[in-house]
Amino acid sequence: MPDAVPCWRNLSPGDLSFELPEVCATPVEPAIELAVRAAKSWSRMPMEDRFSCLRKAQEHLAGQKEELARGIALETGKPITEARGELGAVISKFDLTIEDAAAELSRREISGGPHPAWVRQVARGPAAVVGPFNFPLHLANGAIAAHLAAGNPVIFKPSPLAAVVAQSYADLVTPCFPPGVFQLVQGGAAEGRAVCVDPRIRAVCFTGSLPVGRALARELAEDFSKDLALELGGRNPVIVCEDADLDLAARAAADGISLTCGQRCNATSRILVAESLCDRFTEKLSVELKRYRPGDPLRDETTLGPLINDAALRRFEEIANQRAEWITTPRAVAAADGKRGYYVEPGIRLGAARTDVESFVPIADFEVFHDFDDAVALANSSPFGLSAAVFTRDQKLFWRFADELRAGNIYANLPTTFSPSTLPFGGLGWSGNGRPGGRGFVRFCSVEQAIQLGKNTFHC
Repeated sequence: MPDAVPCWRNLSPGDLSFELPEVCATPVEPAIELAVRAAKSWSRMPMEDRFSCLRKAQEHLAGQKEELARGIALETGKPITEARGELGAVISKFDLTIEDAAAELSRREISGGPHPAWVRQVARGPAAVVGPFNFPLHLANGAIAAHLAAGNPVIFKPSPLAAVVAQSYADLVTPCFPPGVFQLVQGGAAEGRAVCVDPRIRAVCFTGSLPVGRALARELAEDFSKDLALELGGRNPVIVCEDADLDLAARAAADGISLTCGQRCNATSRILVAESLCDRFTEKLSVELKRYRPGDPLRDETTLGPLINDAALRRFEEIANQRAEWITTPRAVAAADGKRGYYVEPGIRLGAARTDVESFVPIADFEVFHDFDDAVALANSSPFGLSAAVFTRDQKLFWRFADELRAGNIYANLPTTFSPSTLPFGGLGWSGNGRPGGRGFVRFCSVEQAIQLGKNTFHC
């Protein structure tokens, strides 16, 4: 690290006159050394004692739920109602993780072999968790809790766009564990890379962009036993069949486009509609989108907060200014509720667009399909494969789609964004690498080890 540690201040994207506290990058090497020293004692601590530490962290976070939610809304622009939902998921994740760990990490006796034998799960060692800005606590917390339950010390490197609320989270969680077991490292790409590629770090969980995920995969490719979990986004379709409940489908599509201002990996960015429904559905969707109007993210009434920063606004404007036929025209809004910010209004573009680029803004492409095979071909034309939603009243038809669609999460008559913590969450293709987060992630946090005892092995 240079002598002058780089520091920065974030502006609140919903109120550009408000400057958040200064954050400074953290030296990486001392954090890794401390995690390495803590690894042996933490992994050998009885599992129930590790669970007790996790429950204490859960209590600390629950006690500050509203303050943390306000911190998310202020720093990322996520509406306060959504931020409260995120904190609810953070707190419930501890219970789910402990339940999963108790089932997945227990030693199993193996019968039928030539010798007495067991299979047990062994901690991997220090883990790095690199979190995103859009769910700054929930997505990171799921991996953090799982690795801690499995006996791995964790270094958490949050997005620099959500550094202040990540610090608040760390201030509550760190005292619940022995020294070195949980640490926060602040910084940007340099700090993130330094933590992830260090050979002493034995597992990496990264949520973010495809280019960075690919770069990490290349750099870690020769370290075969180092586990890499990647969640890299999507171009998620809603498929509206001829027998669909159009009101339900339009409401779900509007939600999927607009929640978190389109800045979700499972956001709806493609709408595929049966040809016979085109006019009726566009009319209903246009009405549903009117529920999402930009507003101050700290107000309970707000449904649509701002984009995260100026770069996201420029990306939005670049798409919005393209020559296209618009069903609903996207528009940048200089201010909402009297506050300047990165506010926008959602848009729907008619016709096919590139399916290999994740826009991460509240703009979706509207396409018409002629039959089942056409719908499947359109949906699968994207190299991403995170979420897909099918709207139909025909259960057999839904299962036909589920068999054909290339996506890790397929929902019937639900938004693409409806991904509860009670289920695994991961994608295919460019969306991930087979290490789903959500429920059950703890099974990737340890290494399976076979034990067998030869006859007359031990003598008193």
